Amino acid sequence: MPIKVHLSKLLGERKLRASEVARKTGINKNTLSSLYNESISGIRFDTLEKICKFLNCSIGDLIEYIPKKTGTNIH
Repeated sequence: MPIKVHLSKLLGERKLRASEVARKTGINKNTLSSLYNESISGIRFDTLEKICKFLNCSIGDLIEYIPKKTGTNIH
C-alpha cells in the first residue's frame, strides 16, 4: 500500500502504548492496533484528529504517501 503509517514510531519516541492512547482518546483498541501494525485500509478524519491532538503532531507526521515506482521514465 502506498500509505505508510508512522504510529508505531511516534508511540515509541514518546514511550507510549497503543492501549494508553485508546483509553485517553476513546479510539477503539482494534483501530489503533491496526494503525500500529499498518494493516488498516481506511481511517476516519475524526480518528486522525484525535491521534494528532493527543500526540501533538501533524497528519504528515502520522501518515505518509509513498508513490509506487512505475519503471517508466517520461522525458
